[in-house]
Amino acid sequence: MTTSERSGVRTAVGQLVGSSRPVSWINTAYPFAAAYLLAGGLADDDGPGLVGLVLGTLYFLIPYNLLMYGLNDVWDYESDLRNPRKGGIEGVVLSRRWHRLTVWSAVLTNVPFLVYLVAVGDPASTAVLAVSVFAVVAYSAPRLRFKERPLLDSATSSTHFVSPAVFGLVLADGRLTGAVLAALVAFFCWGMASQAFGAVQDVEADRAAGIGSVATRLGAARTVRAAMVFYALAGVVLLLAGPPAALAAVLVVPYIINIARFRHLDDADCERANAGWRRFLWLNLVTGFLVTQLFIALWMTG
Repeated sequence: MTTSERSGVRTAVGQLVGSSRPVSWINTAYPFAAAYLLAGGLADDDGPGLVGLVLGTLYFLIPYNLLMYGLNDVWDYESDLRNPRKGGIEGVVLSRRWHRLTVWSAVLTNVPFLVYLVAVGDPASTAVLAVSVFAVVAYSAPRLRFKERPLLDSATSSTHFVSPAVFGLVLADGRLTGAVLAALVAFFCWGMASQAFGAVQDVEADRAAGIGSVATRLGAARTVRAAMVFYALAGVVLLLAGPPAALAAVLVVPYIINIARFRHLDDADCERANAGWRRFLWLNLVTGFLVTQLFIALWMTG
């Protein structure tokens, strides 16, 4: 392989990895793994066991994100060119040169995992997995474009992150207790709030490009306030569920504080919300650590 060919391979790999948003990999793999473990997936002698945990986590870590974000970068190429946020931690501007490779890579990396997960699952887990993959594709796919349908955009985006947890629970044949249901509902509210706030920074750019979103419909300030309500709702749901779920309710407070300063944001100044979005990305790591400590404590106490 020549120097030029090696350089081309490195560039292609870099584009594919960048398109899959490495900073967000954990946001989909972690919910699956945590739900699978807490539901007793390793203790089920008739289930997929450790292999299911490893392959399921690996799937939701990389292939799932490449399908979600890679196809989005292909279908949103024109708008990404006009988006000043693209090109760093928040996603690459995927050159047309790599569009075909990205689509094929997304498909070919997903299929083997999906075949395995369907084979070791049952009709219920397969249905959940189908909803999860459909939501990923429908969010950006031409004609469907759920990302351009206000409110449906937030609900679909939240499904991207909650459905791996639901899949892990069902694959492990776990029980849907009140606490588990509360955690999933709270997680869904958190996801809707996060997507809505993320859309605020693009209000003006999206309107100029003719792209709809919950933020273009409500405006920057009202969208921020709606996001605050959904974060608060997530906390209330956890509190009402009682211990141990109630212990996690306090974790929504930093998210509310982070975006509260933008509750009077004018649409013309919407890009200022990017500072809050960047803090959100790092806040997720801290929250994830604290949630992990809670999960470990619950796991050890039976």
